[in-house]
Amino acid sequence: MAASHGPVVTGELEQVTDALCYHGEGPVWSPTWGGLRWVDLLAGDVLTLRADGSVNRLHVGDVAAFVRPRTSGGWVVATDRGLALADEPDGTPTPWFDLWDDPTVRMNEGGVDGEGRLWAGTMGYDRVPGSARLFRVDGSGDVTTLLPDVTISNGIDLSPDGRLAYYDDTPTGRTDVFTVVDGELTDRRPFVTHAVGHPDGLTVDSAGNVWVALNGAGRVRCHSPEGDVLAEVTVPARLTTACTFGGDDLRDLYVTTSRENLDDPEPQAGAVFRVRVAVPGQPVRAFAG
Repeated sequence: MAASHGPVVTGELEQVTDALCYHGEGPVWSPTWGGLRWVDLLAGDVLTLRADGSVNRLHVGDVAAFVRPRTSGGWVVATDRGLALADEPDGTPTPWFDLWDDPTVRMNEGGVDGEGRLWAGTMGYDRVPGSARLFRVDGSGDVTTLLPDVTISNGIDLSPDGRLAYYDDTPTGRTDVFTVVDGELTDRRPFVTHAVGHPDGLTVDSAGNVWVALNGAGRVRCHSPEGDVLAEVTVPARLTTACTFGGDDLRDLYVTTSRENLDDPEPQAGAVFRVRVAVPGQPVRAFAG
């Protein structure tokens, strides 16, 4: 399962929710909203796991691509082509602004950089090569295009020291790494080329290990900062979409799954799973807007 020098998966995989989602994505743990929140992306719904195991579902639009807490205590959600803001942890978001008007392109995965600026990635509904972007949105709403020529902008996260950013443009089959300089992504280079599945969401733990959800392969792999495989979590759903760390000690790895476009989805496809790990994740970075 894991190299002896690496982060060991210390528990058995457990199913946390029913198969609630058509296309579960983007899990984020934040104490401000009491734990785990994720999206049923193409349903336009945001889901919150409560302490008693129940799940609240909030409809926010045609698409709910990703969520993050705000430093002010509310939260932000990426909708079809824009962003919406809520002022309270359990508040209902209201539209903020759209980043573009082309209906063939939608929001996909995102994140927050070390300065509290939002990373907002996109993809074309028809997955036209080069049709997507990775934007950076600062707290005042100013938008910068960081990456202009991507196809399916997916997981992005920072190393613990904030100097490196790991990124998946899914059709490349790679996880790439950038050097972060003054908020810009520089010196793009391959970090890992994946032999199985399609790199989707990713998260970086507090030791700098990179956990990548491999969509189509039913697994999440943990890579050391040097790129070596340290651990692998197998999930009983082919379409593993994203992962994050949660729990009071940030040692619960949560994994979202999907049944998008599957003729014969597994009974558990669309559920959220959890497994204990030895190395905690990084605390969530909140959006400064």
